[in-house]
Amino acid sequence: MRAIKGELTTELSAFLGNEIPAKADAIDVPTYRRLMEHVAQLSYANKDHLLFFRGQGRDFKNKAGASSFYPSIYRGERLLREELAVRFDVLAGASRRLVDVFERNGIAGAQEVRRRKYIQWSILQHYEVCQTPLLDFTHSVRVACSFATLDPDGDDAYVYAFGLPYITNRISVNSEQDLVNVRLLSICPPDALRPYFQEGYLAGTDEVTTDYDSKDELDFTRRLIAKFRIPRNDAFWEGESAPIPPSALYPSGDRMLELCDGIRNEVGTEIEAGQLGRFLQSWSNLEGRLMSLARQRHKRVFSVREAIDLLARDGTLASELRQRLGALRETRNVAIHNASRLKPGQLASATAEMESLRSAIQSLKPADGTG
Repeated sequence: MRAIKGELTTELSAFLGNEIPAKADAIDVPTYRRLMEHVAQLSYANKDHLLFFRGQGRDFKNKAGASSFYPSIYRGERLLREELAVRFDVLAGASRRLVDVFERNGIAGAQEVRRRKYIQWSILQHYEVCQTPLLDFTHSVRVACSFATLDPDGDDAYVYAFGLPYITNRISVNSEQDLVNVRLLSICPPDALRPYFQEGYLAGTDEVTTDYDSKDELDFTRRLIAKFRIPRNDAFWEGESAPIPPSALYPSGDRMLELCDGIRNEVGTEIEAGQLGRFLQSWSNLEGRLMSLARQRHKRVFSVREAIDLLARDGTLASELRQRLGALRETRNVAIHNASRLKPGQLASATAEMESLRSAIQSLKPADGTG
């Protein structure tokens, strides 16, 4: 997505100094009324953008110390392409199930859900079925504050203001800004109550999935205009307003929630992304060592399977090690191509086995003594 530089009021500009909003400290706002005054001034100053908001209990930062806002499917400091491909496979499987659920249950809009991936992704994201390339926003400051203070733990919470393109349709695609914005109230059927209570929107980078030049282009910190720190107490509301209760943010009797819970149980999301990343990274390191060993004697080696076979044939790799490596290769292939087949705990066990094998293979030398 294209980065912007928001227009700030004199007060906020003096507070930030030379820092960008993502790296600067949050602006302390003692009351809801004062926050609304800041928002009114920012809305007026940023006429080229429409302000959207997120409320969070914590200010999540990257290694550079800047606030970071990745869609869930892109989160992780060292996100491997293989891991990302698995996440999109899970998303594709969940999307197919969602379409089937709409058609089998006669839910309004089934035909449109089948045709449009952004509608599928929006529902799956909003009901937290699986990771998607979309990030939740709201057009309501009150909703953002209510979400930020939902968890009573801690003294403070955070509200963020972002500048996004103006909305022209239910699904607005802005090719100039490389952004898509989905208005949940317009695309969700009446069976989905949650979006109507939360005034929900979702946004993502247009046409980007697993192929991108830099992961930074997917971070919504590029659209951040200001961040505020608010207290988690009744005094913040000053009696003039009140937070939206959890029973309204997450209304009971939401049929779509029940259906999405069923999909979540089917798609195998018990695989933790970080766990998969550690497994694939360990395999990559092990693979590099095996390829290096094989090429010290056999110059033309093009795959890890070929390297294992050659090292076993020349006596460098014992039969027992070869069998253990073969089992790990099978687990790796399942993780990449059919992650839903993995059993709970299988990746953790395989990663531990990998660490054991790595120390054994690290000390190996080619059978003729070279290397």
